[in-house]
Amino acid sequence: MKDVYILSVETSCDETSIAIVKNGTEVVALTILTQMDTHANFGGVVPEIASRMHTENITMVLEETLNKAHMKVEDVDAIAVTYCPGLLGSLLVGVEFAKVLSYVYKKPLIKVNHLIGHIYANKIDNKMEFPVLALVISGGHTELIKMTGDYEFEKLGETEDDAIGEAFDKVARVIGLPYPGGPNIEKLARDGHDTYKLPKPVMDDTYNFSYSGLKSSVINLVNNERQRGNEIRKEDLACSFQTTAVEELTRKLELALKNTDIKNVIIAGGVSANKYLRGQIQELCDKYDAKLNLPEFIYCTDNAAMIGAAAYPLYLKRDFADLELNAKSTSSIC
Repeated sequence: MKDVYILSVETSCDETSIAIVKNGTEVVALTILTQMDTHANFGGVVPEIASRMHTENITMVLEETLNKAHMKVEDVDAIAVTYCPGLLGSLLVGVEFAKVLSYVYKKPLIKVNHLIGHIYANKIDNKMEFPVLALVISGGHTELIKMTGDYEFEKLGETEDDAIGEAFDKVARVIGLPYPGGPNIEKLARDGHDTYKLPKPVMDDTYNFSYSGLKSSVINLVNNERQRGNEIRKEDLACSFQTTAVEELTRKLELALKNTDIKNVIIAGGVSANKYLRGQIQELCDKYDAKLNLPEFIYCTDNAAMIGAAAYPLYLKRDFADLELNAKSTSSIC
Protein backbone atom coordinates (compact mmCIF):
# COMPACT_ATOMS: atom_id res chain seq x y z
CA MET A 1 0.00 0.00 0.00
CA LYS A 2 1.22 3.48 -0.89
CA ASP A 3 2.49 5.60 1.99
CA VAL A 4 0.11 8.43 2.91
CA TYR A 5 1.47 11.82 3.94
CA ILE A 6 -0.92 14.22 5.65
CA LEU A 7 -0.12 17.87 6.31
CA SER A 8 -2.01 18.86 9.45
CA VAL A 9 -2.82 22.23 11.01
CA GLU A 10 -3.62 22.93 14.69
CA THR A 11 -4.62 26.40 15.98
CA SER A 12 -7.34 25.66 18.55
CA CYS A 13 -5.87 27.76 21.36
CA ASP A 14 -2.45 29.39 21.76
CA GLU A 15 -0.12 27.09 19.82
CA THR A 16 0.38 27.52 16.08
CA SER A 17 1.39 24.07 14.89
CA ILE A 18 1.80 22.31 11.56
CA ALA A 19 3.03 18.75 10.98
CA ILE A 20 3.51 16.19 8.25
CA VAL A 21 2.55 12.69 9.39
CA LYS A 22 3.18 9.47 7.48
CA ASN A 23 0.58 6.69 7.65
CA GLY A 24 -0.93 8.12 10.82
CA THR A 25 1.93 6.99 13.05
CA GLU A 26 5.24 8.50 11.93
CA VAL A 27 5.95 12.20 12.38
CA VAL A 28 8.03 13.38 9.44
CA ALA A 29 8.17 16.98 10.67
CA LEU A 30 6.52 18.98 13.44
CA THR A 31 6.63 22.67 14.32
CA ILE A 32 4.98 24.16 17.40
CA LEU A 33 5.11 27.91 17.97
CA THR A 34 3.74 28.67 21.42
CA GLN A 35 2.31 31.97 22.57
CA MET A 36 2.69 31.02 26.25
CA ASP A 37 5.09 33.82 27.19
CA THR A 38 2.78 36.44 25.71
CA HIS A 39 -0.35 35.21 27.48
CA ALA A 40 1.54 34.73 30.77
CA ASN A 41 1.56 38.53 31.03
CA PHE A 42 -2.24 38.42 31.32
CA GLY A 43 -2.53 35.35 33.55
CA GLY A 44 -4.22 33.30 30.83
CA VAL A 45 -5.01 33.12 27.13
CA VAL A 46 -6.49 36.27 25.58
CA PRO A 47 -8.56 35.05 22.57
CA GLU A 48 -8.13 38.18 20.44
CA ILE A 49 -4.36 38.17 20.87
CA ALA A 50 -4.20 34.42 20.19
CA SER A 51 -6.01 34.64 16.85
CA ARG A 52 -3.94 37.64 15.75
CA MET A 53 -0.69 35.83 16.53
CA HIS A 54 -1.87 32.74 14.64
CA THR A 55 -2.50 34.93 11.60
CA GLU A 56 0.95 36.48 11.85
CA ASN A 57 2.81 33.19 12.33
CA ILE A 58 1.05 30.43 10.42
CA THR A 59 2.78 30.94 7.05
CA MET A 60 6.18 30.94 8.74
CA VAL A 61 5.27 27.74 10.64
CA LEU A 62 4.29 26.07 7.36
CA GLU A 63 7.59 27.03 5.73
CA GLU A 64 9.59 25.73 8.68
CA THR A 65 7.71 22.41 8.68
CA LEU A 66 8.21 21.88 4.94
CA ASN A 67 11.92 22.70 5.29
CA LYS A 68 12.30 20.16 8.09
CA ALA A 69 10.60 17.49 5.99
CA HIS A 70 12.42 18.44 2.77
CA MET A 71 9.01 18.38 1.11
CA LYS A 72 6.61 20.66 -0.72
CA VAL A 73 2.84 20.92 -0.30
CA GLU A 74 2.54 19.17 -3.66
CA ASP A 75 4.13 16.07 -2.08
CA VAL A 76 1.43 15.44 0.54
CA ASP A 77 -1.77 13.47 -0.01
CA ALA A 78 -4.20 15.50 2.09
CA ILE A 79 -4.62 18.55 4.32
CA ALA A 80 -6.05 18.04 7.81
CA VAL A 81 -7.15 20.72 10.26
CA THR A 82 -8.61 21.07 13.74
CA TYR A 83 -12.10 22.55 13.31
CA CYS A 84 -13.47 22.03 16.85
CA PRO A 85 -13.53 22.56 19.80
CA GLY A 86 -11.48 25.57 20.91
CA LEU A 87 -11.31 29.35 20.70
CA LEU A 88 -13.42 30.29 17.70
CA GLY A 89 -11.10 33.01 16.39
CA SER A 90 -8.06 30.77 16.68
CA LEU A 91 -9.81 27.85 15.01
CA LEU A 92 -10.93 30.04 12.11
CA VAL A 93 -7.34 30.98 11.29
CA GLY A 94 -6.35 27.34 10.92
CA VAL A 95 -9.52 26.30 9.08
CA GLU A 96 -9.28 29.08 6.51
CA PHE A 97 -5.56 28.44 6.00
CA ALA A 98 -6.16 24.71 5.45
CA LYS A 99 -9.01 25.42 3.04
CA VAL A 100 -6.76 27.67 0.96
CA LEU A 101 -4.06 24.97 0.83
CA SER A 102 -6.66 22.38 -0.14
CA TYR A 103 -8.05 24.56 -2.92
CA VAL A 104 -4.76 25.83 -4.34
CA TYR A 105 -2.96 22.48 -4.31
CA LYS A 106 -6.06 20.35 -5.06
CA LYS A 107 -5.65 18.17 -1.98
CA PRO A 108 -8.54 16.56 -0.08
CA LEU A 109 -9.49 18.35 3.14
CA ILE A 110 -9.98 16.42 6.39
CA LYS A 111 -11.66 17.95 9.45
CA VAL A 112 -10.51 16.68 12.84
CA ASN A 113 -11.98 17.04 16.33
CA HIS A 114 -9.28 18.37 18.66
CA LEU A 115 -10.21 15.92 21.44
CA ILE A 116 -10.02 12.95 19.09
CA GLY A 117 -6.62 14.28 18.08
CA HIS A 118 -5.46 14.00 21.68
CA ILE A 119 -6.62 10.37 21.75
CA TYR A 120 -4.78 9.54 18.53
CA ALA A 121 -1.57 11.07 19.89
CA ASN A 122 -1.25 7.65 21.50
CA LYS A 123 -0.93 6.10 18.05
CA ILE A 124 2.21 8.05 17.11
CA ASP A 125 5.15 5.62 17.05
CA ASN A 126 2.85 3.16 18.75
CA LYS A 127 -0.05 0.77 18.25
CA MET A 128 -3.50 1.35 19.70
CA GLU A 129 -5.09 -1.93 20.74
CA PHE A 130 -8.88 -2.21 20.96
CA PRO A 131 -11.01 -2.26 23.00
CA VAL A 132 -9.48 0.55 25.00
CA LEU A 133 -10.46 2.92 27.80
CA ALA A 134 -9.42 6.49 26.98
CA LEU A 135 -9.18 9.07 29.74
CA VAL A 136 -9.31 12.52 28.10
CA ILE A 137 -8.05 15.15 30.54
CA SER A 138 -7.37 18.76 29.60
CA GLY A 139 -8.15 22.35 30.50
CA GLY A 140 -11.66 22.09 29.11
CA HIS A 141 -12.49 18.39 29.25
CA THR A 142 -12.54 15.40 31.55
CA GLU A 143 -14.09 12.39 29.85
CA LEU A 144 -13.86 8.61 30.05
CA ILE A 145 -14.35 7.03 26.63
CA LYS A 146 -14.62 3.41 25.52
CA MET A 147 -13.28 2.68 22.04
CA THR A 148 -13.97 -0.59 20.22
CA GLY A 149 -12.20 0.44 17.00
CA ASP A 150 -11.03 3.43 14.98
CA TYR A 151 -13.57 6.22 15.44
CA GLU A 152 -15.88 3.94 17.42
CA PHE A 153 -16.54 5.89 20.62
CA GLU A 154 -18.83 5.36 23.59
CA LYS A 155 -18.83 8.00 26.30
CA LEU A 156 -18.89 6.36 29.74
CA GLY A 157 -18.64 9.54 31.79
CA GLU A 158 -17.66 13.20 31.78
CA THR A 159 -17.25 16.16 34.11
CA GLU A 160 -20.44 17.61 35.53
CA ASP A 161 -18.84 21.04 35.91
CA ASP A 162 -15.14 22.02 35.84
CA ALA A 163 -12.54 20.00 33.98
CA ILE A 164 -9.49 18.83 35.90
CA GLY A 165 -7.13 21.09 33.94
CA GLU A 166 -9.31 24.11 34.65
CA ALA A 167 -9.24 23.27 38.36
CA PHE A 168 -5.44 23.03 38.27
CA ASP A 169 -5.17 26.45 36.64
CA LYS A 170 -7.59 28.16 39.03
CA VAL A 171 -6.01 26.66 42.13
CA ALA A 172 -2.59 27.73 40.86
CA ARG A 173 -3.85 31.29 40.44
CA VAL A 174 -5.35 31.49 43.93
CA ILE A 175 -2.11 30.41 45.59
CA GLY A 176 -0.08 32.83 43.50
CA LEU A 177 1.51 30.64 40.84
CA PRO A 178 2.08 31.97 37.30
CA TYR A 179 0.39 30.79 34.11
CA PRO A 180 0.29 27.99 33.02
CA GLY A 181 -0.98 26.73 36.35
CA GLY A 182 -0.97 22.95 35.90
CA PRO A 183 2.78 22.40 35.44
CA ASN A 184 3.54 24.83 38.28
CA ILE A 185 1.19 23.01 40.67
CA GLU A 186 2.91 19.73 39.79
CA LYS A 187 6.36 21.22 40.35
CA LEU A 188 5.41 22.75 43.71
CA ALA A 189 3.67 19.57 44.87
CA ARG A 190 6.93 17.59 44.61
CA ASP A 191 8.24 19.47 47.65
CA GLY A 192 5.02 19.16 49.64
CA HIS A 193 3.04 16.67 51.71
CA ASP A 194 -0.64 15.73 51.64
CA THR A 195 -1.51 17.51 54.90
CA TYR A 196 -4.60 19.57 53.97
CA LYS A 197 -7.87 17.65 54.21
CA LEU A 198 -9.86 18.41 51.09
CA PRO A 199 -13.30 17.05 50.12
CA LYS A 200 -13.49 14.10 47.75
CA PRO A 201 -15.34 14.82 44.48
CA VAL A 202 -18.39 12.80 43.32
CA MET A 203 -18.30 9.74 45.53
CA ASP A 204 -20.77 7.67 43.50
CA ASP A 205 -20.72 4.66 41.22
CA THR A 206 -21.08 6.56 37.94
CA TYR A 207 -18.17 7.39 35.64
CA ASN A 208 -18.82 11.12 35.95
CA PHE A 209 -16.40 13.63 37.45
CA SER A 210 -16.72 16.92 39.33
CA TYR A 211 -14.00 19.38 40.28
CA SER A 212 -15.89 22.58 41.14
CA GLY A 213 -16.30 21.58 44.79
CA LEU A 214 -12.63 20.71 45.18
CA LYS A 215 -11.60 23.96 43.50
CA SER A 216 -13.96 26.00 45.67
CA SER A 217 -12.76 24.33 48.86
CA VAL A 218 -9.16 25.31 48.07
CA ILE A 219 -10.20 28.90 47.33
CA ASN A 220 -12.20 29.11 50.57
CA LEU A 221 -9.36 27.56 52.57
CA VAL A 222 -6.86 30.09 51.23
CA ASN A 223 -9.19 33.02 51.88
CA ASN A 224 -9.99 31.86 55.43
CA GLU A 225 -6.35 31.29 56.34
CA ARG A 226 -5.36 34.70 55.03
CA GLN A 227 -8.13 36.38 57.00
CA ARG A 228 -6.84 34.68 60.14
CA GLY A 229 -3.32 35.82 59.35
CA ASN A 230 -2.09 32.25 58.92
CA GLU A 231 0.57 31.35 56.40
CA ILE A 232 -0.42 29.04 53.55
CA ARG A 233 1.99 26.15 53.11
CA LYS A 234 1.87 26.32 49.32
CA GLU A 235 3.85 23.14 48.70
CA ASP A 236 1.56 21.13 51.00
CA LEU A 237 -1.61 22.65 49.56
CA ALA A 238 -0.45 21.94 46.00
CA CYS A 239 0.35 18.36 46.98
CA SER A 240 -3.01 17.87 48.75
CA PHE A 241 -4.95 19.28 45.82
CA GLN A 242 -3.08 17.25 43.22
CA THR A 243 -3.42 14.06 45.26
CA THR A 244 -7.18 14.52 45.68
CA ALA A 245 -7.75 15.50 42.04
CA VAL A 246 -5.81 12.56 40.64
CA GLU A 247 -7.36 10.14 43.14
CA GLU A 248 -10.77 10.90 41.62
CA LEU A 249 -9.47 10.02 38.15
CA THR A 250 -7.98 6.73 39.30
CA ARG A 251 -11.11 5.81 41.28
CA LYS A 252 -13.38 6.26 38.26
CA LEU A 253 -10.92 4.50 35.96
CA GLU A 254 -10.69 1.61 38.41
CA LEU A 255 -14.48 1.32 38.35
CA ALA A 256 -14.39 1.07 34.56
CA LEU A 257 -11.60 -1.52 34.62
CA LYS A 258 -13.66 -3.65 37.01
CA ASN A 259 -16.93 -3.34 35.11
CA THR A 260 -15.70 -3.65 31.52
CA ASP A 261 -12.77 -6.05 31.93
CA ILE A 262 -10.93 -4.02 29.27
CA LYS A 263 -7.16 -4.46 29.47
CA ASN A 264 -5.96 -1.46 27.45
CA VAL A 265 -5.84 2.10 28.79
CA ILE A 266 -4.72 5.37 27.22
CA ILE A 267 -4.62 8.88 28.63
CA ALA A 268 -4.89 11.94 26.43
CA GLY A 269 -4.85 15.73 26.70
CA GLY A 270 -2.61 18.33 28.30
CA VAL A 271 -3.00 17.00 31.85
CA SER A 272 -1.63 13.64 30.71
CA ALA A 273 1.83 15.24 30.89
CA ASN A 274 1.56 15.29 34.71
CA LYS A 275 4.15 12.80 35.96
CA TYR A 276 2.42 12.14 39.30
CA LEU A 277 -0.80 11.30 37.45
CA ARG A 278 1.07 9.01 35.07
CA GLY A 279 2.61 7.16 37.99
CA GLN A 280 -0.72 6.68 39.77
CA ILE A 281 -2.47 5.40 36.66
CA GLN A 282 0.45 3.08 35.91
CA GLU A 283 0.11 1.59 39.40
CA LEU A 284 -3.61 1.09 38.83
CA CYS A 285 -3.05 -0.60 35.47
CA ASP A 286 -0.42 -2.87 37.02
CA LYS A 287 -2.96 -3.87 39.68
CA TYR A 288 -5.45 -4.97 37.01
CA ASP A 289 -2.86 -6.38 34.61
CA ALA A 290 -3.85 -3.74 32.06
CA LYS A 291 -1.58 -2.17 29.44
CA LEU A 292 -1.13 1.60 29.72
CA ASN A 293 -0.28 3.54 26.57
CA LEU A 294 1.22 6.97 27.25
CA PRO A 295 1.87 9.64 24.59
CA GLU A 296 5.29 11.23 24.51
CA PHE A 297 5.34 14.52 26.39
CA ILE A 298 5.61 16.60 23.19
CA TYR A 299 2.34 15.07 21.98
CA CYS A 300 0.42 15.68 25.23
CA THR A 301 -0.10 19.40 24.73
CA ASP A 302 -1.65 20.91 21.60
CA ASN A 303 0.24 19.91 18.46
CA ALA A 304 -0.47 19.22 14.80
CA ALA A 305 1.07 15.72 14.79
CA MET A 306 -1.88 14.33 16.74
CA ILE A 307 -4.24 15.90 14.18
CA GLY A 308 -2.38 14.14 11.38
CA ALA A 309 -2.61 10.86 13.27
CA ALA A 310 -6.35 11.28 13.82
CA ALA A 311 -6.88 12.25 10.17
CA TYR A 312 -5.37 9.05 8.77
CA PRO A 313 -8.35 6.70 9.46
CA LEU A 314 -10.62 9.36 7.92
CA TYR A 315 -8.37 9.49 4.85
CA LEU A 316 -8.64 5.73 4.43
CA LYS A 317 -12.45 6.00 4.58
CA ARG A 318 -12.38 8.96 2.15
CA ASP A 319 -14.21 11.01 4.78
CA PHE A 320 -13.39 14.42 3.33
CA ALA A 321 -14.76 17.89 4.05
CA ASP A 322 -15.74 20.49 1.48
CA LEU A 323 -14.65 24.10 1.27
CA GLU A 324 -17.73 25.22 3.21
CA LEU A 325 -16.15 23.80 6.37
CA ASN A 326 -16.46 26.15 9.32
CA ALA A 327 -15.02 26.20 12.82
CA LYS A 328 -17.00 25.28 15.96
CA SER A 329 -16.06 26.45 19.43
CA THR A 330 -17.80 23.59 21.26
CA SER A 331 -18.02 19.90 20.52
CA SER A 332 -17.72 16.52 22.18
CA ILE A 333 -16.15 13.27 21.09
CA CYS A 334 -19.45 11.43 20.82
